[in-house]
Amino acid sequence: MFENTSGRAELSELGEFGLIEQIKQSVTIYHSEETLKGIGDDAAILDSKGQLTVVSTDMLAEGVHFDLTFHPLKHLGYKSVVVNLSDIYAMNATPKQILVSVALSNRFSLEAFEELYAGMQMACKQYQVDIAGGDTTSSRAGLVISITAIGVAKKEELVYRNTANSKDLLCVSGDLGGAYLGLQILEREKRIFLENPAIQPDLAGNDYILERQLKPEARKDIVEKLRECGVTPTAMIDVSDGLASEIFHIARQSGLGCELYENKIPIDPQTFERAREFGLDPTVCALSGGEDYELLFTIRPDDYEKIREHVDVSIIGHMTDASLGVNMITKSGSSIPLKAQGWDALLNKER
Repeated sequence: MFENTSGRAELSELGEFGLIEQIKQSVTIYHSEETLKGIGDDAAILDSKGQLTVVSTDMLAEGVHFDLTFHPLKHLGYKSVVVNLSDIYAMNATPKQILVSVALSNRFSLEAFEELYAGMQMACKQYQVDIAGGDTTSSRAGLVISITAIGVAKKEELVYRNTANSKDLLCVSGDLGGAYLGLQILEREKRIFLENPAIQPDLAGNDYILERQLKPEARKDIVEKLRECGVTPTAMIDVSDGLASEIFHIARQSGLGCELYENKIPIDPQTFERAREFGLDPTVCALSGGEDYELLFTIRPDDYEKIREHVDVSIIGHMTDASLGVNMITKSGSSIPLKAQGWDALLNKER
């Protein structure tokens, strides 16, 4: 990705203040009237207009959260914003601004940095948020991206993880497991390339799951649809670490148990087929794969009819008394304790 250095502008020639000026010139504040002052001063000035402010931050480190062998910088910039906005939507809030901090080594050129930032700005345009500030510094360990997302919500509309009720229906948007299978495809092609650089990657027929991994979307549409239907979830979380892990977060923090139905877990046909090709159980991929960024939430049983034909969600279970534990009803009808092993479960390693 960085071999061609002809005509390349070195970040060291710009310096930190030169780079900040470069960013300032490329960023326009126009998405939110709450953004009174953005890049160019000691701090951003935001006006929440009487609403509560919701803040979330996330860090992505090269070699831990992404691999630049197969992750284009523009896609990475887009994804780094989206994963933070997803947390704001999971609170039933509306994101308004982000703060972007980047640490990068001297192997990155100005052009590479601009490509990363172009992806970020693309995401900001898509979700109508402003880049209100941030920081840049050098790194001896590759690329590190830290983004803080700032949103607003009315007090009565905020949704937490710990407020589900017994008998509430457990719902999830979209489908699950695709991002993990997309990563498996990319890792396989990387191994083949390292063994024989003359072989070109074979990614045909995997567009959907590759996009799920490289360019995920936050489910702004689900939050908006629920509002249109007059339904406020009783609890909500985004699916970043795998379905099982997120179910445990809601159940434990709400002091409840849960029954999840395996045959109700939404899995895209392409995800299912690729899982079988890799010798993986599609259900395990959905439960433990992570990075799907769908919304997992609970609703009152009486609200089901309001959303049934209007919102892209699946009813996958219901909340129970804590004494019953967190269990999955398998396709054969057996009840087994659910385990939240996260990402490592797919590598046969316990967390």
